[in-house]
Amino acid sequence: MRPVNLALRFALELAALAAFATWGLHAAHGPARFALAGAAVLAAAAVWGRWMAPTSRHRLADPARLLAEAAFFATAAAALAVTGRGALGAVLAVAAVANAGLLRLLHHETVPSRGGQL
Repeated sequence: MRPVNLALRFALELAALAAFATWGLHAAHGPARFALAGAAVLAAAAVWGRWMAPTSRHRLADPARLLAEAAFFATAAAALAVTGRGALGAVLAVAAVANAGLLRLLHHETVPSRGGQL
């Protein structure tokens, strides 16, 4: 069950990045839309990598990480909603919440939090 949950988690992370790219492509016109899409993806990846990635030196401890993950996926869902893909955003949000719950319930979050300590 663990490999399935972790694979789903990775797919959800990629889907969230795709949601941010979609928003960037729809929020601007002309060549600027590609720059905005790229910047949105880079910013989202930086946030995830800094505070939520399993091997981050600055990984938040639960429950702060759970709240940060919820905000991350809610923002990705909202990004899809503003581009007219609200149903897809809702699916992303529900799947992310279910996955986060399963990971914690089944103790699949095995990498210890470092709480900002080196």
